[in-house]
Amino acid sequence: MIAIWFAIYVFLGSKSARKKMLVVSLWTSLLGLTEPLFVPAYWSPPSLFNLATKTGFDVESLIFSFGIGGIVIVLYDILFRTRYVSVTEKEHNSNHHRFHLWAIISAPAILILLLLTTNLNPIYSSIIAMIIGGLATWYCRPDLKKKMFTSAFIFLIVYFFYFLSLIAISPDYVERVWNLKAISGILIIGIPIEELLFALSFGFIWSSIYEHFTWRRVKLIK
Repeated sequence: MIAIWFAIYVFLGSKSARKKMLVVSLWTSLLGLTEPLFVPAYWSPPSLFNLATKTGFDVESLIFSFGIGGIVIVLYDILFRTRYVSVTEKEHNSNHHRFHLWAIISAPAILILLLLTTNLNPIYSSIIAMIIGGLATWYCRPDLKKKMFTSAFIFLIVYFFYFLSLIAISPDYVERVWNLKAISGILIIGIPIEELLFALSFGFIWSSIYEHFTWRRVKLIK
């Protein structure tokens, strides 16, 4: 995933795009600190010094989160010629934008609620939270709809082929690492369906995070 991140970073033409990718990646890496929610309930990955098994935390999760965060945020820019402009005062004060803060906190709030009140595997709680958070973002920032949906499906494709490479290197990796008895057990060409749903929901919500926090919108360059 870091190799993909680096290739995209080099490919980006502007310093501003590279800066955006790097900044978002650094912030996204903090999501790796949620790893104790998933070990061993969802999986038990091998890790440096066996940290995942011993503590729930591991270095690899920080690196992985760094990679996917930056990739998702720039996929749309690679596919389309874009520029970003500040949201106008009129747009800022619109009825939809009044829910800006609620849209931002909706995903973590729903995740915490599901973790505390249900017996769902954490991966399902995360997927549900990201989908609802993405829909809240869509309602608050309808101008980002196209970027969100496009990025979600493109990241799904990128993640799919990334996972196929993982299986090619270690064919029995999924069976050894994922807690398939605790989830659906459905595999698509060897890939747990939960991983693909994660990629789709993560791409959906995270592709808009930079514009949502910086009050910018996307304009296509014709």
